[in-house]
Amino acid sequence: MARTASNRLGASRCRLIKIVGLDLHVQGLDAVDRTPVLDIKPYMAEFGPQGQVVQPERATELMRGYY
Repeated sequence: MARTASNRLGASRCRLIKIVGLDLHVQGLDAVDRTPVLDIKPYMAEFGPQGQVVQPERATELMRGYY
């Protein structure tokens, strides 16, 4: 019987509010409390999508009010 792998990594974005010692205080992080953080990167518009971003209206409707 074949076993399927489960991807337990997530990707999210949030706003950094403040840093106290080794603690990062963030807002809008889509993660379960105590989820390990593997990497932190700043967002730079130059690394974002180039050109116009298009998505189906159903995706916009699905995500309305998500955060």
